Amino acid sequence: MSLKDRIQEDMKAALKAGDKARLGAIRLIMAAVKQREVDERTQLDDRQVLAVLDKMAKQRRESIAQYRAAGRDDLAEKEQAELEIIQSYLPEALSEAEIDALIAAAIRETGAAGIRDMGRVMARLKPQLQGRADMAQVSARVKAALGQ
Repeated sequence: MSLKDRIQEDMKAALKAGDKARLGAIRLIMAAVKQREVDERTQLDDRQVLAVLDKMAKQRRESIAQYRAAGRDDLAEKEQAELEIIQSYLPEALSEAEIDALIAAAIRETGAAGIRDMGRVMARLKPQLQGRADMAQVSARVKAALGQ
């Protein structure tokens, strides 16, 4: 079963169970997936759906930080609930050590010697880490590794 099919089945289950919070979050996911399909005039595969989910998770994390800074804990909690549902469809996050090992391997494989080679390293890492790590943090770690 594809990821998109699994999300649709979960939407039906949430509808039948009357779980409005879960249903709302899943509908947001499906709307984002459908929007991208309409924009690109194609059916998304699992990798592309993961990219949509990853983007949605990043948006929720940023919103949570902004709401907490503004003292709007009620809105932050709503975003946190949506984030947890979105993350349930993402693959398990990698540990710090696993990310560091992948970064070291990518630097070795690309022969990166300095910060100007960062694009090649990130291009190598993105397919492996998409949905499994915050790419902004990975980028900072790659920059630190290449800057030494």
